[in-house]
Amino acid sequence: MSDGPDLIVAGAGGGLAGALRAAELGLSVLVVEASEHFRRGNNTSMSTAMFPGAGSRWQREAGIEDSPETFVADIMAKTKGQAEARLSRTLAGVSAELVEWLHDSVGLPLSLVTDFNYPGHAVPRCHSIEGRHGSGVIDHLARRVAEHENIEMLVPAKLVDVLTDAEGVRAAVVRYPDGVEEEIPTRAVLLATNGFGADRDLVQRYLPEIADALYQGSDQSLGDALRIGEKLGAATGFLDAYQGHGAVSAMAGTLLGWATIIHGAVLVDTTGHRFGNETRGYSEYAAELAARPGATGWIVFDENVFGQCQPFQDFRNVVASGAVVWADDATELAAATGLPAAALVAELAAAQAIARGEQADPYGRTNWERPLGGRWAAVRVVPALFHTQGGLLVNEHAAVVDAQDRAIPGLYAAGGAAASISGHGAAGYLPGNGLLPAFGLAYLAAGDVARRAA
Repeated sequence: MSDGPDLIVAGAGGGLAGALRAAELGLSVLVVEASEHFRRGNNTSMSTAMFPGAGSRWQREAGIEDSPETFVADIMAKTKGQAEARLSRTLAGVSAELVEWLHDSVGLPLSLVTDFNYPGHAVPRCHSIEGRHGSGVIDHLARRVAEHENIEMLVPAKLVDVLTDAEGVRAAVVRYPDGVEEEIPTRAVLLATNGFGADRDLVQRYLPEIADALYQGSDQSLGDALRIGEKLGAATGFLDAYQGHGAVSAMAGTLLGWATIIHGAVLVDTTGHRFGNETRGYSEYAAELAARPGATGWIVFDENVFGQCQPFQDFRNVVASGAVVWADDATELAAATGLPAAALVAELAAAQAIARGEQADPYGRTNWERPLGGRWAAVRVVPALFHTQGGLLVNEHAAVVDAQDRAIPGLYAAGGAAASISGHGAAGYLPGNGLLPAFGLAYLAAGDVARRAA
């Protein structure tokens, strides 16, 4: 790399996948990561490791019919047509290729998740690893990167600027912990630094409805890509979009998980009442929970749901924290949680009747795996902001574009650094559509850099 690497990647989440793809295509790569604790502190490592792959071989083997077109239709339905159409088609189109490449070339032990299906996906199309936790993904990628002779890593070091000339990107400026800055020549930079969830001012400006909620993401998600890209004339979009979550354990500070809901759990506020159709999606439920009294509530489930959620490491972590409250009946559960007994007993009885098909749900929920019953369990939850979904606009090659949709030569963005496919607000987020742009755009960017270098 004496003349500078072919590609500099800023950010060691999905950026690691981009680095591996670029190196596979014969490029020299430098990964610049601000946090020495990236294997536990970035958004990929905090995820549930769900990778959508529409039309993957695992789906075919399971007899599941799916296609990029079906995936795009689901994206448009969830976002009410607001998702950026070109990027939606691009990411849906590369999704199966991506998961198969991660498995075959990177060695990530992915398999199709079939024991439940997330809201908004017409068919099971999310692929994950054992434990369903992003830390396993990052650990695996980091090992593969460390072993690759064409990839170097600078950790901790922060990419603070990208320099251009008439031909496009010419160098990146990296700052070390002692404040010393180095200009490293390169013709391509991939911004994979996530969004701006850790910048309270930007969150307050663009996402006021969730600004006071717990932030459950990387402390390095400071809007670096926005500042660098805008200075170079990049267009931005969907800055009001984000992934929220309504199921973070108040005691453990970690994710209980929406699989509880999908398997039949309900969410009540401090009055003991449900307040909506929980199966619409966990992202929009963050702001809805934030608006309830005390900005908190309880997810109520039973022993069967408890068993069904064991595949998730996050769920097991919450259990280990002691956050689960158990009771033999609804009255005892009310006493254990401090919820109003009459309201909670009536609400849970109504939920059981709805799940049995004896009455309609006033909130329109029709997805009930079965009625809750037997021994009750509950976990107090708080709303959280996981990551922002707006950022730099990119084209079908993950190249950052200006206001006239012209690519800025050599500048790419992936994941939270780029505007995603979630439309506006929180309600358009589909499970897996955080990792898909993070890994999919990084994968596409590597391919484009290789084509330009050929």
